[in-house]
Amino acid sequence: MRKADLVTAISEKTGVPKVDVLVTLEYFFTEVKDSLASGENVYIRGFGSFVIKKRAKKIGRHIKKNIAIEIPEHYIPSFKPAKIFVDQVKDNVDQLPEEAGKK
Repeated sequence: MRKADLVTAISEKTGVPKVDVLVTLEYFFTEVKDSLASGENVYIRGFGSFVIKKRAKKIGRHIKKNIAIEIPEHYIPSFKPAKIFVDQVKDNVDQLPEEAGKK
């Protein structure tokens, strides 16, 4: 499902115009990104958490030059789904035919 499909589905189910749904989604995405960029995690009960994870410093390889490079510690955004979310997906996806889950 793409963002346009999500906007259409929400619009059809709620009766809210697509433009308003799109604007709302864009503001939601912006708020999540801004919160994470400022070091604040976002918790949505029953859905999941957008959190910041710290990656430790490590040694990598530059394959073309065959040299070791140091990758400094850094932070990355991550999503951790709520238990109810995980259970719902697990229960429903197990019942789908194999081809449906490969989209």
